[in-house]
Amino acid sequence: MKPWCNCDICRNYLSMSWASEFGNLCDWYTYLLRKSPTGTIHVHVLGNTITCNAQNVEYMLKTHFDNYPKGKPFSTILGDLLGRGIFNVDGDSWNFQRKMASLELGSVAIRSHALEIVTEEIHTRLIPFIASAARGERNRIVDLQDILRRFSFDNICKFSFGLDPCCLQPLLPVSDLAVAFDTASKLSAERALTASPAVWKIKRLFNVGSEKKLKEAINVVNKLAEEMINKRKEIGFTARKDLLSRFMSLINDDKYLRDIVVSFLLAGRDTVAAALTGFFWLLSKNPQVEKLIRDELDRVMKPVQELASFEQIREMHYLNAAVYESMRLFPPVQFDSKFAKEDDVLPDGTFVRKGTRVTYHPYAMGRMERIWGPDCLEFKPERWLRDGVFVPESPFKYPVFQAGARVCLGKELALVEIKSVVAALVRRFDIRVVREITEPRFVPGLTATVQGGLPIQVYERQH
Repeated sequence: MKPWCNCDICRNYLSMSWASEFGNLCDWYTYLLRKSPTGTIHVHVLGNTITCNAQNVEYMLKTHFDNYPKGKPFSTILGDLLGRGIFNVDGDSWNFQRKMASLELGSVAIRSHALEIVTEEIHTRLIPFIASAARGERNRIVDLQDILRRFSFDNICKFSFGLDPCCLQPLLPVSDLAVAFDTASKLSAERALTASPAVWKIKRLFNVGSEKKLKEAINVVNKLAEEMINKRKEIGFTARKDLLSRFMSLINDDKYLRDIVVSFLLAGRDTVAAALTGFFWLLSKNPQVEKLIRDELDRVMKPVQELASFEQIREMHYLNAAVYESMRLFPPVQFDSKFAKEDDVLPDGTFVRKGTRVTYHPYAMGRMERIWGPDCLEFKPERWLRDGVFVPESPFKYPVFQAGARVCLGKELALVEIKSVVAALVRRFDIRVVREITEPRFVPGLTATVQGGLPIQVYERQH
């Protein structure tokens, strides 16, 4: 990391002159990566090498995985929030949690339990709320992003803690845990944007500004986690299905338990809501895709059926393609960073010095003509289909769920949740985005959050 650099990229980054032409930092990076012959750029003042080269991604996440851990700088940035959770550690601790989580999330019992939670939340809260908005006063506008965040937060809290925060109620109550979690995620992510870590470390030392707010937010999360762990100890946890109860039978360290479950809370809440927000943004602009999804839903589901079964969702190839396509353009996690343990050379010839931050950029990769062809900016589910059957792409070309040894363990659970929501809403409602801008603006955070939300109007379909 250099305190100052006079190259064009660093000068534009430090002066923020890029903002006069691009609404988002990720769009400016996409522009720079598109211009780069290798698909790799350097932001020297951040000590960051950024790539959209699929060969580099495979090299980092698979071929030379051991040289690209999360690294101490990243662990320090998120350490106050995630502690020793799976997304913030390497080595033995990561291996242990990975094996434990893989065993739990891969079990039929856990997957069935997760689908039951999602189905109940859709039936008892999401559909009634959207139906109420459709029948309400004329031209009523609701923020779909907020509704989806509430929906996914209820789900992941029930799944992780066995706790129902009741965020998606008719009056949209304020949840102290949800607010604290949002604040902690946002402020933790902003640490990574500072030109020097000394800035936020000094603020933390003196407990001022954003670091004071971060500490207060994390205290709220910690207090609730402590209460839930103590409650489980009192009532017993052997017969319960939530992740906290299942992990308590394997781990006798309350702080470690808190770190693990908070990591799952982060993964399951924000990513699902972000994926669905991007999906409905694109669907509102592409009615031909919406029609084809409805045709498939009508073909697979019964005429008066409200919710699709797991078996039916597996038959919906076009819906699956549309979900994958929306995350190609709007990945819930726009970039991911590792730190080089030793000097190295990436497949495109880029030299990486020991300690350098190396970032692969799924958001930019989804917008690269060299990867996806001349129609890369189009929302086109058909690119995932062969004779009507969904065919996945290489995860290194499409690293939305990471790839290699760190591939997302909750991928299948998340996809079922996303497709269950889409099937339930698209079949019954017309959802139309009312904002008059061509592309969303994102706020700083660990996951993609649209600035100002996603204002929509809802109309109940006539059958």
